[in-house]
Amino acid sequence: MSMANQIHPTAVVGPDVELGDDNIVGPYAVIVGPSRIGSSNWIGPHAVIGTPAEYRGGPHPAGWDGPTEGGGVVIGDRNTIREFVTIQQGTQETTRVGDDCYLLARSHVGHDCVLDDWVTLTGNVALGGHTHVWSWANIGLGTVVHQFGQVGPGAMVGMGSAVRRPVEPFTITVGNPARASGVNRVGLSRRGCDDAVVDGFEAYLKGRADLPAGLPADVAEQLTAWAKAIADKD
Repeated sequence: MSMANQIHPTAVVGPDVELGDDNIVGPYAVIVGPSRIGSSNWIGPHAVIGTPAEYRGGPHPAGWDGPTEGGGVVIGDRNTIREFVTIQQGTQETTRVGDDCYLLARSHVGHDCVLDDWVTLTGNVALGGHTHVWSWANIGLGTVVHQFGQVGPGAMVGMGSAVRRPVEPFTITVGNPARASGVNRVGLSRRGCDDAVVDGFEAYLKGRADLPAGLPADVAEQLTAWAKAIADKD
């Protein structure tokens, strides 16, 4: 049974916003459109969703009073969007957040970004425009990702990193500039990979072996899609 949304009376929800069911929208949050938000999301105090892309010469309409320009924002279900998070409208594409993501306080999702499912952005993470963060990735405190960045599925990016090139799947990456320091064995095991598969995946990342057999179907699907996406950009 669907439940009504709980929207605090100080929150601002623009006329071009669609909300599903059972969402909580906290005090002084601002959501403008075009935005489409699914169900069972928790949107904290002072979160801002759907404002224009940060282009100096771009349009800046009052989206809380009427229609706006831009590619909009689409957010899925069961996301937690904490205090002072900002998610900006797309330009050429729609800014997208999948399902079951956790965006900690003051994290920033720039225009045209895509976050797949189960992504974690910790406090003060800043994603430049057109960044794609793949499923299960976890980006540490204060990390910045350059525009058009790619953070692969299951990657763990350490706090304070500066990401200027693609982060490989299920790696542990840290530093300025960010570099891989190992394999995210914990992340792989949580996705259902046994030690032999994890060892095989480590060899694969080092270019010593093919993608190992026995990967869970969802992991194999993400890795195949990642390889294709990176190849298409080369």
